[in-house]
Amino acid sequence: MTRRPYIVGNWKMHGTRAMLSEARAIDRAAQRHMKVEVALAPPFTLIHPIHREAEQISVGAQDCHQADGGAFTGDISATMVADAGAKFVILGHSERRQGHSETDALVRAKAEAALAAGLRIIMCCGENIETRESGSAVAFVRAQLKASLPAPDEALADVAERITVAYEPIWAIGTGTAATTDDIGEMHTEIRKLLVELYGEEQGGEARIIYGGSVKPENAAEIFAVPEVGGALVGGASLTADSFMGIALAAGEPTDH
Repeated sequence: MTRRPYIVGNWKMHGTRAMLSEARAIDRAAQRHMKVEVALAPPFTLIHPIHREAEQISVGAQDCHQADGGAFTGDISATMVADAGAKFVILGHSERRQGHSETDALVRAKAEAALAAGLRIIMCCGENIETRESGSAVAFVRAQLKASLPAPDEALADVAERITVAYEPIWAIGTGTAATTDDIGEMHTEIRKLLVELYGEEQGGEARIIYGGSVKPENAAEIFAVPEVGGALVGGASLTADSFMGIALAAGEPTDH
């Protein structure tokens, strides 16, 4: 199965209604470049406004709570973000793991809740610089991902459509320095092996694996040429249509893999 490259913008804690013009520009551009699947994950407050206006791009959330409802002041459930128009949710981002002390077990519970609510998930994983320099990055990411992804289950028959893995080395996020293509290639290959081990060749072999960490229009084509890279999770460069769609255009170019 040939999958379109998946380019997802994570707006993080950026964006008011004034940013709707950028979302509209991204949506219009995406309509002209159908070789790429484009998506945005804005703050909770903009999910419904962007969903209401978007004709081509899908809209998602940056997080959700593991419970369907209850006395959790300030939290948002998967059912709520789906009701607002979200089609997917980003989970396990390093900024959540570090800043909010999210464990692998909690991330897995959120993933199971999101899938139960009918959402697709983008599961983030990645190592810090100390782990990278110690030579144990692959082992760390495999263990983190295995503990965070939903356990294999007969009811989860459409893994390839509903689960995307985003490899984001922590030391590359927001630093301007992306991982080398060799490092990206090694990690994506190992992630593919793990997905096949967990979900089987048919599903685990087809699920998307995307890269995140200082992806820019200038380096996007080189990153997308790496085997097993099926797209990108883009942070700061997704805040303007020009830079974000520059990355999407690079993803739409034919590569050797």
